[in-house]
Amino acid sequence: MLRAAARSTRTFRAQPAALRTTRFANQSYVPIYSLKLLSFRTFTASCSRPTESFTLNSLDTFTEEEEMLRESVKRFANEVVGPKVREMDERESMDPGIIKGFLNKGNRGTCQSRSLCVSYVRCPQYLGEYRPAATWNKEQQDKWLPQLSQSKLGSFCLSEPASGSDAFALQTRAEKDGDHWVINGSKMWITNAYEAEIFLIFANVDLSKGYKGITCFIATKDMGIKIAKKEEKLGIRASSTCALNFDDLRIPAENVIGGEGKGYKIAIEILNEGRIGIAAQMLGLAQGASTKLFLILTKRSQFGQPVGTFQEEGKSFTKEAAMAKYWASVIAQRVSGQAIEWAGGVGFTRETGIEKFWRDSKIGAIYEGTSNIQLQTIAKFIQKQYS
Repeated sequence: MLRAAARSTRTFRAQPAALRTTRFANQSYVPIYSLKLLSFRTFTASCSRPTESFTLNSLDTFTEEEEMLRESVKRFANEVVGPKVREMDERESMDPGIIKGFLNKGNRGTCQSRSLCVSYVRCPQYLGEYRPAATWNKEQQDKWLPQLSQSKLGSFCLSEPASGSDAFALQTRAEKDGDHWVINGSKMWITNAYEAEIFLIFANVDLSKGYKGITCFIATKDMGIKIAKKEEKLGIRASSTCALNFDDLRIPAENVIGGEGKGYKIAIEILNEGRIGIAAQMLGLAQGASTKLFLILTKRSQFGQPVGTFQEEGKSFTKEAAMAKYWASVIAQRVSGQAIEWAGGVGFTRETGIEKFWRDSKIGAIYEGTSNIQLQTIAKFIQKQYS
């Protein structure tokens, strides 16, 4: 989606390409989720006439603002998050100081400027699951976005026991009662639910309409949202994943986002954008595992030499997002698994931390749509292209 500005210097805004995900990879991988934001990157090109060709900045070129953001988050990850990763993994809980640190640094506050949100794939470890989309009215943006930017964590509540990959088969109901909606039902595998204070809840206002009855509501935990269970997981253990119960949960009518029956569109947008974030997360994981491995290989010796010396040397982006997420999750599992093997016995222990990268990599093939779902999505676009 390129939009030309005025005169000879034209400014373009485009959804960031999935290939840019490799640029924010560091060895202090953090097992928390990405911020679902409407992200734009600014490109400029000068020409003498509007009809002349132009050249976008290369994928290796960063704006000054992007470079500052990249370095700031990288420093925070290395200095604040990195030293706590092992402890959080063992305790299976997020350190509150890390969440507070992200908020205090203003890393999420930038989302309030819709002209230039944070570069999405730059910081795949950001917290929360909200985006200031056009479906939020002015009153909702003024009320909720400052809270999400400055002090409160959000959670995206879509999946249910009977609707995982088939997300729109959800059974949670919402019924109108005067100037409120009353929600009953349950959710499963909800990220950040334990720490979150604000929730996007998807419920069906008319089951006879199928997915067209799905509506998005925004609610706070103190309205009566109940944490039924906190899951014990193989990987990303510091990130809370919970089951939620809604028993006659009353939500004001003004808390409907985008209008009745528009929830499925909102969910699709969030899931599509989220897949790019997960691709970034998986590539960062792969690079983190390889970085730790190389440090070991350069220090560990066998047969009188370092082990390392034995080795030789916009437009719709739904399809691209699916491709990025699928292949990045494959690479993350492959690289982290091989890193364990190449490190030898020490790689299998918890001492190096390499095994954690493999445990965390498994989730990449599951959430925001399983690998099979991504392959189906890609296949549909290919069939459409050649039909």
